[in-house]
Amino acid sequence: MDAETLPYALDLVASSGVCLSPERRAALRTSLLLVRRDYRFEQVRLWGRIQGIRGVYYIAEGVGPDRAGSRSRLYSLNCVDWSLLPPPSEEIITMTSVLKGRFQGDPSYEYEHFEKKDEGERPYEEEGGVLIKEELRLVATIDQIDKAVGIVPRGAYVKSPLGPVHENRNFEEAKKLSSYFHFTEPVNLKNKTLLEKADLDPAIDFLDSLEHDIPKGSWSIQVERGGRVIVLRSLLWPGLTFYHVPNTKQHGYIYFGHGEKNKDLPFML
Repeated sequence: MDAETLPYALDLVASSGVCLSPERRAALRTSLLLVRRDYRFEQVRLWGRIQGIRGVYYIAEGVGPDRAGSRSRLYSLNCVDWSLLPPPSEEIITMTSVLKGRFQGDPSYEYEHFEKKDEGERPYEEEGGVLIKEELRLVATIDQIDKAVGIVPRGAYVKSPLGPVHENRNFEEAKKLSSYFHFTEPVNLKNKTLLEKADLDPAIDFLDSLEHDIPKGSWSIQVERGGRVIVLRSLLWPGLTFYHVPNTKQHGYIYFGHGEKNKDLPFML
């Protein structure tokens, strides 16, 4: 959700429970524009908010000329002061994968994890557990949500012959899942045969479509405001809302949730 159009975009997703006070909206827009200037980003987006037990994390991300390239992520506890998060390494993702339950809302909070080991037939917990800061868990959770449900409309971005991905000023929209892509490194596309790839436009179809997501039915797509707004909601990661205004460049997604995946979804569909 671009910081430039933040107040307007927040109104479009208000039906999903994404609500902020006028003071918060003003503080976020002003501080994010300062972040763009200070860090020399080409674009800054409000990624969303993760609600903790004792506090709230507001998340933003900055991007450079390559819109699909690496993103710098920042968090704030008060919508004014922002701290840069480390990039999501494999070590961080593996280390934090064992953590469960709600976030505390304190980046310095430390989780103590005990690894279970087997000795003969009786498992026991190793003495002296590993301390993991919540800030690292925040890094891994944002990356996991982005890879699973961060999406864009088909044709919203074009890939140049030299590699970088740029915004496309003219693109079509539709009311079906095949018209929306995951905005991350493709997985299913790489497994397609040469015959299947022959029907694709390499400048536009360089990402994975939502129609192949597992489990089937993990997305809710609706037309709101008399057809003026298309809204997609993730049932796998409750709190993720995508919006698009037909015949315009206005689109984006935002996450307002607890940072927990709905692991029971396959049994609910």
